[in-house]
Parts: sequence; structure tokens; C-alpha cells
Amino acid sequence: MRETALVVGIVDGDTIDVRINDQIYRVRYIGIDTPERNETLYGQATSFNQKLVYNKTVTLVKDVSETDIFNRLLRYIIVGDSFVNYELVRKGYAQASAYPPDIACSNTFTSAQNQAQAENLVLWMPTPTPHVPPAGGNGNCHPAYPGVCIQPPPPDLDCKDIPYKRFKVLPPDPHNFDSDGDGIGCES
Repeated sequence: MRETALVVGIVDGDTIDVRINDQIYRVRYIGIDTPERNETLYGQATSFNQKLVYNKTVTLVKDVSETDIFNRLLRYIIVGDSFVNYELVRKGYAQASAYPPDIACSNTFTSAQNQAQAENLVLWMPTPTPHVPPAGGNGNCHPAYPGVCIQPPPPDLDCKDIPYKRFKVLPPDPHNFDSDGDGIGCES
């Protein structure tokens, strides 16, 4: 079954709100899973999803199930020539997650995930090896950056000034390494 809808809201990386015949429905993408609100990369997955579908007319394609236990429609999403569920996995913002009986595209999503992993995209980026201060501690490491040792200001440092990428950041983040507020510093 296929139907068209206008995307009127982005819930997260794999859930949207759509308008069908003047009624709003929540839609959960089939076969994929993106980070939840309290998880690393939630903001990036949500933003990428928004870029793909927000305020666009999409085609919703049903597999087997109509809704999930939360009463969300379960659908594959197509916008223009783009298969959104696949794009999220292929670009590394989602992982393939088979939930029988809705598995018509499981092999396609697994293949896309394998490619994203091979290219170290987003979810599959290597985790940096944290810097551990010498035994006895180093009193010049700011506590906003656990796992790495970055001195407090002054001077004010930028990502290009330090050797670390994708490290945990806690408030107050005096160097503003976590510009998007997702708890990860120097992501790009």
C-alpha cells in the first residue's frame, strides 16, 4: 500500500509527523534505528532526517504491519527519487534493524550499513583513544573534557588547536568545542 503525505514535523532520526487528508499521523521508519535523544549523534541523525524530508511531500510504503505498539504508522519513506530509510543507513546516520514481520528491505539495509561501516561514516567513526594524564594527575586538565586533557582558558582554543576529535564534553565547555550541544566535541 502506498499513500502520499506532507511531512509537518521531525521527531528524531527515524520518526516523523505527517499530514494525510488534514489529519496528523506519527510515522516510524521501518527497518532502521537512529540514536535516541539521550544518545551520541542524536542531533546529527535528526538534522539529516529533517534535511531529507521536512516540509516535503513523501510517499509512505507499508510492509506488513500497520502500526507499532506506540500506535505509530510503520512505513518506508520515499521523497523524489530518494529512499529515505536507505539513505539514513547508507550515510551512516542509522543502523539496519530488522523487526519481523516487516523485513522486505532488510538485506538492502544490511548492505548499506556494511558500506557505511567500511567508510567509517558517522555512527561508524572510530572512537578516539582518550588521553590519560600521567599518574598522579595533571592539575591543568579542565573537567569539562573527561577522557582527554585540555587546559582551561586562557588561551581560548579551537578544534584546530588540539589533537582530539569526537570527545565527551560536559558543561560549561569553556572552549566551546561542542557547538551543537550534543555532548561531543570537535566532530567535524
